[in-house]
Amino acid sequence: MGGVVADESCGGRLYIPEIPRRDDVDILKLRTRCGNEIVAVYVKHSKANGTILYSHGNAADVGQMYDYSGYGQSTGQASESNTYADIEASYKCLKEKYGVKDDQLILYGQSVGSGPTVDLASRTPNLRGVVLQCPILSGMRVLYPVKCTYWFDIYKNIDKIGSVACPVLVIHGTADEVVDYSHGKRLWELSKEKYEPLWISGGGHCDLELYPDFIKHLKKFVASLANKQAGNAAI
Repeated sequence: MGGVVADESCGGRLYIPEIPRRDDVDILKLRTRCGNEIVAVYVKHSKANGTILYSHGNAADVGQMYDYSGYGQSTGQASESNTYADIEASYKCLKEKYGVKDDQLILYGQSVGSGPTVDLASRTPNLRGVVLQCPILSGMRVLYPVKCTYWFDIYKNIDKIGSVACPVLVIHGTADEVVDYSHGKRLWELSKEKYEPLWISGGGHCDLELYPDFIKHLKKFVASLANKQAGNAAI
């Protein structure tokens, strides 16, 4: 993907030359607490009653909502601490620039993106929901079936998921060749407020969106959260 360009004729509005410009899509550059500048994409929908903050997996970029430090057009180096600062900057932008409240926000983490997602969710009590797609128990556990968490491990989701107070949906393919689906099953088991998980038979690590049940189940989860929110508002 090419660079992010400012259109001075439109007040410096940012755009990506390879992507058609749309009024309902904002390209943003955000400064993180670690001093890096990340690129994010905000997609508007006139009938939306919630917002999804999407954290992509490894070997992906801003085409899927926001770049981590060291990815795509973002500055800095890829690291665990930087991804935590990155999601915090995106979260802060949603609240301050777009007025998104915690109870309107769904955090969505795919693969390694489950790390910053679970970390933020574990520290934010009033979120609407969390989606974990092909999530990891921790970085070390992807490589070795260790039974305990070592100090040098990264993305310790297994130790944080119990602090997530909102409904959690876990989606994982049974034939995932990168992150065994036992990771997803264990995170679901450890979740406080479990939503019916989706184990996609024969699904791999990067192809789950191709299965009809994927979008069907995801839409069902999002709708259930909206109905729950409406019910709470009526009380």
